[in-house]
Amino acid sequence: MERIAKFEKIKMNDKNKEYYDDIMLPKRATQGSAGYDFYIPYDLIIKPHESVAIETNIRCKMREDYVLFLFPRSSLGRKYKLTLDNTCGVVDSDYYNADNEGHIILFVTNHSENTLSLTKNDRIVQGIFLKYGITEDDDIKIERKGGYGSTGK
Repeated sequence: MERIAKFEKIKMNDKNKEYYDDIMLPKRATQGSAGYDFYIPYDLIIKPHESVAIETNIRCKMREDYVLFLFPRSSLGRKYKLTLDNTCGVVDSDYYNADNEGHIILFVTNHSENTLSLTKNDRIVQGIFLKYGITEDDDIKIERKGGYGSTGK
């Protein structure tokens, strides 16, 4: 199988220094798994109908003809109706060089009536790499500068 990407921790900072050494890089559960499980780096409680931002402290360097899609783990979607606020996370290859160091941040909502308690290193989402192409007449020359949500500004 072709190797097309590498996960890394973002740099240590004031917000993550107490748990930085324990941050786990995403990995597959089995040889046949398409998705790379992302681990939550700290304990977190998400109340019913609450939306939160989860800082993964992870970035991803990938080939420019690939994209990383993020989806909630099916068990959390089923039990807590947990969704990503943008339905499916899209991490473009040039996001790695963004102003925010390519920090992958998850915006999730618990749509259930139950409180979701997550413990450090619980799996929260899975990321799947897909190759993509561009049209013959594509002539875009704009380079990314900002982080999350910056391409629509």
